[in-house]
Parts: sequence; structure tokens; C-alpha cells
Amino acid sequence: MKKLIALLTVVGFMTFGASNLVLAQEQEGNEPQTEQVAEPQEEPVVEQTVAPAQAATEEVVAQNPEEVENPTFTEVLKKQFIDGGWQWMSVILLILVLGLAVSIERIIYLTLSTTNTKNLLANFEKALNEGGVEKAKDVCRDTKGPVASIFYQGLLRYNDGLAEVEKSLTSYGSVMVGNLESGTSWITLFIALGPMIGFMGTVVGMIQAFDDIAAAGDISPTIVAGGMKVALLTTVFGLITAVILQICYNIILNKIETILGDMEDSSISFMDAMTKYARKH
Repeated sequence: MKKLIALLTVVGFMTFGASNLVLAQEQEGNEPQTEQVAEPQEEPVVEQTVAPAQAATEEVVAQNPEEVENPTFTEVLKKQFIDGGWQWMSVILLILVLGLAVSIERIIYLTLSTTNTKNLLANFEKALNEGGVEKAKDVCRDTKGPVASIFYQGLLRYNDGLAEVEKSLTSYGSVMVGNLESGTSWITLFIALGPMIGFMGTVVGMIQAFDDIAAAGDISPTIVAGGMKVALLTTVFGLITAVILQICYNIILNKIETILGDMEDSSISFMDAMTKYARKH
């Protein structure tokens, strides 16, 4: 289930990114075609039909400057993406997509692993006092989450003594902690890779800018400004990627800490309930 969610997320983000890149390239390819001007015709009939068309063309041309002055966010993003160089920007986009896929999968998994421990403990103690260990097992088996799984593993060792029950809680708790933290190392890797790839693209872009200056034989402000802009775009997008993934990473850490706190508190209450039950029986 986790692999399916991650796969669907990756496919969705890659499809969205590829479609935006294709649309941007199509817009650039179609721009020169709009500059073609129809040859004038000498026939009077054609001139009458051309007049409305010219009027419509003038209206479109009059409207185009407003559209250029107020471009949409998507258009600006596409332009900056292409200006930054598709080689480096594609790598940064891939890092963002993979990082978001892992982050979303972890957030969904941790959300589903969250358990209302108060209700679980209340139902567990009630079942344990009324129906014994077997009834308590049924309650833990029917409840989802790592806390219920730890309780169930402890109940399986009840016949071996309370010491074995406590050891089982500790051992299986370590396993559940590993499951909760699984995948977080990949997120930290993507957080580090985003700016690193961006800085690398910036260095390469600066080298290319100096090559352009050497080829031109003159330090033109246009050449320097254009090269600097293209070089710094990769760094900007790399930093944006790191910021987004860092926010997701902190959300994941917060959920893990909440679940671990519930596990520790619930384990203490579980052992207290088992100790009282053992004294009565």
C-alpha cells in the first residue's frame, strides 16, 4: 500500500512537470508563427474582407501588451524554469518530486498509525477485567496502530511472566520505532541535494557567462546580467526545493514524536494493568 501511494505520487508530479515543460516549449515554438504578415492583395474585393481582419488583428495586438505586462504565475514559472537550463532544473525538479513522494507517503502512514490511546486503554482494561487475556487480545487485534500492536505482543508473553511481557514491549517497541522513522533519511538526503545541485548549476552558469564575455571581447552589462540571472536561477529553485521538503520533514518528525510519546505513556499504563490483573489471578 505504501509503495502504491508513493508510486502514484511520483507519477502525478512527473506528469504535471512534464506537461508544463511541453506547454512552455510549444508556446515558444508558436511565437515566431504569429509574426507572419499576409501579403497585400490588389483586388478591391479582397481589400474589403481584409479590413475587418486587420481591425481584429490591431485589437489583439493592443491587448497583447497587457497580457505581457501581467503574466500569470504559471507562465513566469515556466519561463524561469527554461531560462535556468533544463539540464539542472530537471534534476532539481526530480529531487523535489521524489522528496514530496516520500514525504506524502510518510505523512499518510503516520496519520493512519495514530491511535486514540485513551479509548484503547479503557477498552483494554475493561476487556481484561471482564474476559481475561484472550478478550484483551481481541481488542488489541481489532485496533490499528503501533500501540495496539505492542500491547498484543505483550499479551502473547503473559504466560511467561511479567518480566517477559516487559521485555517484549521494549523489543517490539524498538521495531515499531524503526518502522515509524523509515524513509526519513531519504528526505534529509533530498533536502541536502536540492541546494547542492543548485549551487553546482550556478558555478557552471558562471563559467559559461565568463566564456561568453571572453568570446565577445568586451564586458557588456547585458552579457554579464544575462549570465548571472541564468546562473542564479538554479540556486533559487534548489533553495525552494529544500524549504518545501524541510517543512514536510518537520511535520513528519512532529508526528513521530507524538506517536512515540503515546507509546511510552501507554506502555506504562499497560504494565500497571497487567500487574493488577496478575495479582488478582
